[in-house]
Amino acid sequence: MTFSPADIRRLAPVARVVVAETKGSVPREVGASMLVTAETLEGTIGGGALEFEAIKSARAALIAGTDRFERKPLGPSLGQCCGGAVSLLTEIWNERRLDALVSDVIARPLPGRATEQPLAVKRVLAHHRSKGMMPEPGIFSGWMIEPVTHPRRSIWVWGAGHVGRAIVSVLAPLPELEVVWIDTTRGRFPTDIPKSARTLIAEDPARLVPHAPAHAEHLVLTFSHALDMELCHAVLSQGFGHLGLIGSATKRARFRSRLSALGHTSAQIDRMECPIGDPALGKHPQAIALGVAAAILKSHREGTEMLGERA
Repeated sequence: MTFSPADIRRLAPVARVVVAETKGSVPREVGASMLVTAETLEGTIGGGALEFEAIKSARAALIAGTDRFERKPLGPSLGQCCGGAVSLLTEIWNERRLDALVSDVIARPLPGRATEQPLAVKRVLAHHRSKGMMPEPGIFSGWMIEPVTHPRRSIWVWGAGHVGRAIVSVLAPLPELEVVWIDTTRGRFPTDIPKSARTLIAEDPARLVPHAPAHAEHLVLTFSHALDMELCHAVLSQGFGHLGLIGSATKRARFRSRLSALGHTSAQIDRMECPIGDPALGKHPQAIALGVAAAILKSHREGTEMLGERA
């Protein structure tokens, strides 16, 4: 997992712990990270005892104001039976360092390593500039390289009821997604809105649809069938990436008829998915959210390519 510049700026000064290298059986992949302050923790590198030790080390690094690079065998000393090993890079992100987050790819030497950029790193960065390919995170000749996560997909969730809350709670932590959450009043939202979700309030939500980007993916699940219809009509009347409507086969049939009467073609209406999620998982809000999230994560993403030699 790469990281979100917005999260780091929000918490700075913050210690970011990232899995830089793995060997054998390990809890998380290279790039998995967590953000540690003196009192808070966001994200996870997994591993139970490994994470507990990493948090203590990160808070000590915050006090000292120095980066750390540590190799951790996942054996009896940590009370774990994975049998592998991980290398953790802990970096202190403060005001003087935040300018680096404007780049698409960040390359920096590990603590104590030479600051002259190795050939392998130059080659990775040159390939990125010329081909536009994002490198996978990892260590290249003693340097850590990571792509900076900027949201690539915009998910607009219309409705803050039980299903909307469940869906947002699952999607909002994913750094590659921008989640925009809309309802008619502030009181319809929960008190614990995920920090990464952007909320919009509108007495007439359909008037906000033209403000969504043409590639936005819409999930319509309001408290009102009439409002659902207005939103579907508005979305189908402009460019969009995906349209999902909560409901049943019966609701889909009724909406098809009404949308057709409003002038939408069969081809346009066919782009509307209803019901959303995986019906086999059930109708509980969390079950619907799991189905929706799985479908989003399985859909097409931009590919990544492993570049350069690592050492």
